[in-house]
Amino acid sequence: MRNKVLMGVMLASSMLTFAQKDELKDAEKAFKKGEYSEAITALNSAEGSIASADEKLKSKYYYVKGQVYYNLAKNGDNTFENMDKAATAFDKLIALEEEIGKSKYSDEVKQLKSDGSNVLLNAANEEYKAKNYEAAYKGFEKVYRLSSKDTLMLFNAAVIALQGQDYDQSIKYYEELKDINFDGTETQYLATNKESGKQEAFGDKASRDISVKTGTYTDPEDKVLPSKRSEVIKNLALLYVQQGQNEKALETFAEAKEANPDDANLIISEANVYYQMGDKDKFKELMSDASKMAPDNADIQYNVGVVSMEQKDYEGARAAFRKAIEIKPEYTNAVLNLSTTYINEGNSLVEEMNALGNTKADVEKFNQLKEQKDSLFVKATEVLEKYIEKNGTDNKDVLTQLKNIYGALGDTENFQKVKGMLGE
Repeated sequence: MRNKVLMGVMLASSMLTFAQKDELKDAEKAFKKGEYSEAITALNSAEGSIASADEKLKSKYYYVKGQVYYNLAKNGDNTFENMDKAATAFDKLIALEEEIGKSKYSDEVKQLKSDGSNVLLNAANEEYKAKNYEAAYKGFEKVYRLSSKDTLMLFNAAVIALQGQDYDQSIKYYEELKDINFDGTETQYLATNKESGKQEAFGDKASRDISVKTGTYTDPEDKVLPSKRSEVIKNLALLYVQQGQNEKALETFAEAKEANPDDANLIISEANVYYQMGDKDKFKELMSDASKMAPDNADIQYNVGVVSMEQKDYEGARAAFRKAIEIKPEYTNAVLNLSTTYINEGNSLVEEMNALGNTKADVEKFNQLKEQKDSLFVKATEVLEKYIEKNGTDNKDVLTQLKNIYGALGDTENFQKVKGMLGE
């Protein structure tokens, strides 16, 4: 009787194996015909008993399953979800073949996973172009999860989540980037298109070099883009500030500066957080520290100038704006703001003038203040005239500000001259 029972179990097991094989054959046939729904139905039928199948059958099952979902994703059918399912099946297949010491499908599916990253990347880019930010950042995250070496994809996910105002998700991405010490330094492979004369970027060095060899491109250049580490820290800290977690923001900078004490960009980012928190004195202090580390950074000087002007420290603002212009003579915003320091100081005198009465002393005081105001306005014009002398009359913002100052001074001749430059 016992032998009969054992024989019955063996027979049932054999029947189960045959059924699995039949279902897999059906799934494979349907897949090859492009009948993916039928293939999935057959795979689902085999799924319940696949755990007890032999290694050969399991490998085949994961291979076919991965292929079915990969092709669905590639064809644009629920791309992100189906590529997830394909990647899961491929990962199980690779792990199984590593465990049994055989590699029938692993090389092929590793290449498919790599190709799948490109499929997801294209889909994520399309979602981003359509301003579907949630789908886009989830797509970039999936690209990263599929190939965790490409950390730039996680950075893209963080930036897009921030752009889409999903601040909690953006924080999670930035925190992960911080934890993996993301740097983001990359090399751009550039060459000039012979036909258009414009410089273009290539996906890799080999592609660029081939294009140069064919003669369609010239002047190859390798351009190393700066680290994105400080941007990660800055955005994470600003997000913390936005959520009222100021201490956490400052702790983030303290930790980053400990590892990178000479990184001026980190100090600038920390200064911006203090600015967001309303502590403009600390902002100026940190920007001053940063300017000592990066004395040739015009933007640092410009930002110090802006905050100094807001605090009505006009002399401090002028010193900073002049330094920015010295470093970068064509820095139009620094020129405009240097001129504006004189306008603002002059306008502050107008308020005092308007408060005066009609007594002889008041009239005398009024005339003195008006003379001071006009003198400041003239200095404002001199800044702009000097810029025009060196850079020409192409910048409309400079000309418009100059025209308005001459109008305020009642200088009709120069007012009309600048109007002519503007084509008015």
